[in-house]
Amino acid sequence: MSRIARYCPACGQALVWQQRLGALRPVCNACDHVVFFDPKVAIAAWILQDNRLLLVRRRGDPLAGYWAMPAGFMEYDEHPEAALRREVLEETGLQVRVQELLQLFHTPADGGLANLVLVYEATITGGNLLAGDDADAVAWFRRNQLPPLAFLPTQALVKRWQAEAL
Repeated sequence: MSRIARYCPACGQALVWQQRLGALRPVCNACDHVVFFDPKVAIAAWILQDNRLLLVRRRGDPLAGYWAMPAGFMEYDEHPEAALRREVLEETGLQVRVQELLQLFHTPADGGLANLVLVYEATITGGNLLAGDDADAVAWFRRNQLPPLAFLPTQALVKRWQAEAL
């Protein structure tokens, strides 16, 4: 995903691209402010129950109609585990307990908008299964009966699960 900056957030003047601090960056010629693009951080939930994996079908782009782990972006002031509980509830109607961090993925080119994805194992503690937010369906899948999968983290962990390495 490309990042865009046209105007200086400090003074409002147009930005130009210049070599600064080891990379080509947007810089303001008026006040010398340098724009740094922060990574987009997402969290995802790996939820297994009765040897089935919980996935949601994406309602919109990118990759509408494909299935992925319940996931979403963290707010700037949100703890990753709180973000995970919030996203799972929004997309599935389920409440979860966060167990452990399974893996951190660097995903700048997998078709999504996140640069970093933290995947946590979680277990269900309550709620009612119901698709919501940016998911139009939610379902359980066995490792040999999976739908088309979106995004590197889901694809990579499913591959490990199918190989019985997760």
